[in-house]
Amino acid sequence: MAELTGKHVFAITASAFAVIIGVNVLLAVKAVSTFPGLEVDNSYVASQGFNSRKAAQEALGWTMTPGYDSGRMTLAFHGRDGLPVAVEDLQVLVGRTTEASDDTFPAFTRDGDLYAAEVPLHKGKWMVKVTARSADGTLFEQRSELYVRG
Repeated sequence: MAELTGKHVFAITASAFAVIIGVNVLLAVKAVSTFPGLEVDNSYVASQGFNSRKAAQEALGWTMTPGYDSGRMTLAFHGRDGLPVAVEDLQVLVGRTTEASDDTFPAFTRDGDLYAAEVPLHKGKWMVKVTARSADGTLFEQRSELYVRG
């Protein structure tokens, strides 16, 4: 059995710290490189009209439900009475919550009571961020989660 010397202890300690520092650097690089960015440029300015926009959207009484099956995404918009509603200026961001590399803005078209688009999504959790307007111009915004199963 070999003798444990000061050089060996130093090598073991230096190796342990090298692994710890290496992992921290790797995680920091990954965190910065996958950061999708800011939601708004100035949160104070964005907050000033929040309550009025929220009240207007709540007055609409709309709900939006996303769906996904075999590469086709659907959005169902319903009013307070449960009946389908028509939306204008529909913009949809589909992506992962943790990084922007998979972000896509599919073009949805009206298909009966639904809005539909062909969107190839891999298995996992997806974010669906919808912005639309009612016929009277009231802004409707909703962020939902969508789970795609294998």
